[in-house]
Amino acid sequence: MAMTLGSVGGRKKVVDPVMNVTPLVDVVLVLLIIFMVVTPLLSKNFWVHLPRQEKQEIEPDQQNDPDPPLVLRVASDRTIQVNGAVIGLDELSARLKRMFAARDDHILFFDADDATDYGYDVEVLDQARDGGAVTIAPLVEGLTQQAPAGDAAPAAAAPDAGLPDPTAPVTP
Repeated sequence: MAMTLGSVGGRKKVVDPVMNVTPLVDVVLVLLIIFMVVTPLLSKNFWVHLPRQEKQEIEPDQQNDPDPPLVLRVASDRTIQVNGAVIGLDELSARLKRMFAARDDHILFFDADDATDYGYDVEVLDQARDGGAVTIAPLVEGLTQQAPAGDAAPAAAAPDAGLPDPTAPVTP
């Protein structure tokens, strides 16, 4: 901001303040040119070609998985079951090592009764981790038992009934 000093009656006094807008106009024009150059560079289109997803309906006879997921259940009376087979806590680690050796995935679904002791559940989970379980997925909803097909025993009817697909994507 510039000022004009003048003398009135022997004293110096500010007579007329004048604003110098030339630097302001220079800065605004430079910014305008910069934005005009940068703006076309910001809007680029990327084309992504995704493969078509073919959805097929699964027939009921194709739903039987030859390799069902492992489900570890802890009951309120401290009994441990892996896919319906009762196992003791001391042999759980060795049994899981043998089961995981025959599988490609090391995913274990964990289901504990609400009345079980939390400390005991942690001990069971530690044994499962020692047995080779890499991913332990807790089941938050109760499992539904399906009707047995044919003359199969109820315990072996559907050990993976109600389980999510471990390979399916997780949606929030």
